[in-house]
Amino acid sequence: MAPKIREPDQRTPLLQDCNNNADNRSQHNYNKENDKVDNESHQNNKKCNGAVIAIEGVQVPTSCWTDSCIDHDPITNRKLENPTTNFDTLMHVLNGNLGTGILAMPDAFKNAGLYVGFFGTLVMGVICTHCMHLLVRCSHELCRRYGRSSLSYADVGFCALDSGPIWMQPLAGGFRRLINTFLVVMQLGLCCVYFLFVAVNVRELLAYANIHTTVLTVLVWLLAPLTLLNLVRSLKLLTPMSLVASIFAVAGLAIAFLFLLQDLPHSASVPPISSWSTLPLYFGTVMYAFEGIGVVLPLENNLARPRDFIAWNGVLNTGMTLVVCLYSAVGFFGYLKYGEQAQGSVTLNLPSDHLLAQLVRLLMAVAVLASYALQFYVPMTILAPVVAGHTAHPRCAETVLRLVTVLLTFVLAAIIPNLGTFISLVGAVSTSTLALIFPPLIELLTSWPNADRPGHRWIVLKNSLIIVFGATGFFFGTVKSLTMILEGTPGELGSL
Repeated sequence: MAPKIREPDQRTPLLQDCNNNADNRSQHNYNKENDKVDNESHQNNKKCNGAVIAIEGVQVPTSCWTDSCIDHDPITNRKLENPTTNFDTLMHVLNGNLGTGILAMPDAFKNAGLYVGFFGTLVMGVICTHCMHLLVRCSHELCRRYGRSSLSYADVGFCALDSGPIWMQPLAGGFRRLINTFLVVMQLGLCCVYFLFVAVNVRELLAYANIHTTVLTVLVWLLAPLTLLNLVRSLKLLTPMSLVASIFAVAGLAIAFLFLLQDLPHSASVPPISSWSTLPLYFGTVMYAFEGIGVVLPLENNLARPRDFIAWNGVLNTGMTLVVCLYSAVGFFGYLKYGEQAQGSVTLNLPSDHLLAQLVRLLMAVAVLASYALQFYVPMTILAPVVAGHTAHPRCAETVLRLVTVLLTFVLAAIIPNLGTFISLVGAVSTSTLALIFPPLIELLTSWPNADRPGHRWIVLKNSLIIVFGATGFFFGTVKSLTMILEGTPGELGSL
C-alpha cells in the first residue's frame, strides 16, 4: 500500500510545505498499474516556518502562505496547452446539459404529475448542482493535499479513499475503476441516445419533404460525419461546436414554446401527482436530463481561471440556473399541453405538417449532433490512455479506438427499442450514481481526517441523506426501466 500524506493517527492531512515537505514527509510516486497518483513537485518555494492555521479544513504553516507560496498553488498555476475562457466553459456547461434530456421532460412529468414534476425538478436541480460543487471542491482540496494541478473524477475518488479510513484504503484502486466504468457507461449511453434522437428527427424532416426512409438508414448516413467530428481531440477546438449547439438549442426551444403555449388547457386537466409506480421512471428521466456531471471536472480542469468555476456567481451556478429553469418550463408546459400523449422527445409531439415544427426538429437535431462530440470527449479521456499504453503508436491506437467506439454507439442506437425508457434507464443506472451517490461519499472521505471540526456532523447527515436518496432512485428506477424494456413496452419511434 502506498504511503499517505497524513499523520499516523489519521487526524489532519497536511499540504506539502514550501520545501515539498510536510513534517519531513517525502513526495510520493505511485507506480502500481492504475492505482498510482504521480505528485507534481512544487519548484522554487521558500522555506516555511511559523504558526499553523486552518485553511479549508487543512492545517498549513502561516508563513507558507506568502506571495511566493500562493504563486506556486498547484491549482492556480496549471500549465494548460489550450485553456478555455469562462465563456467557453459556460457554453460547454449549457451544451453538456441542454441535450436530449430537456426534450424528454414532458414525458418525465407524465410519470410524476404536473406539480410533483415541477417542484421535484427544482429540488433535484439544486441537489445535483450542490453535488457538482462538492466534486469540484473535493478535487481542489485533494489537489493541494497530493500536490497535483488537476484530477479526473476517478482520481478524485481514488485520492479521497486513499486518504480516508485505514481499513478502506486498499479499496481505492477499485473505487477508481468503478467510477471510470460508470462514466464510460453513462457517456456512451448519452451518445447512443443522441445518435438515435438525431436520426429520428432527420427522418421526420425527410418525411415532410416527401422522402420516406427508415431510422436505420438515417443512422447509416450520420455515421460518417459523426466519425469525423469525434476525431477532434482538443476541448478548446470543440468550443465553436458547443457555441453552435447552445445557440441552436435555445432557438429551437424558443420556437417550440410557440407551440407549447398555444391553447393551453387548464392545469386541472392533468393530474398533480401520478401513480407511485411510475415515479421511478420520472426520477430516471430527470437524472438523465442532468447529464453534465461527467463533464464537470474535465471543464474545470481546462479552465484558465479555475476558481471562477465554483464562485457564487461563477460559471457553474450561472449555467445550472439557466438549465434548471429551462428544464422546469419545458416539462411543465409540455406536459400541460400534451398530457398523457407526451412522447420521449417533445419534438415528436409537434405537428408534422407545420414548417416551424420542422425547423424546431432541424435546430435541435443539429444542436444534439454538435453536442455528441463533447459527450464523447469524456470516455476517450478514460479509454485512450489505457489503449495507448499498450502500443508503440499511441495516436494511431487512439484513432482506431475512436472509430470503433463511434461504431459501437451506432450499433447500440440501432437496437434501442424505446427512447423514453432507455433514457430513464441510463439516468437511473449511471447518472444517479455519478451525480448523487459518489460526490457526497467523496466529501465524507475527504473530510475524514478533520472529523472533529465544528459542523462535521451536519455534513455527515446531509451527505447521508443525499446518498440514500440517490441509492433509492437508482434501485427503483433501474428495476422499473429494465422491467419495461424486458416486457417489450412499445416505443414511440416506429420501425427502424
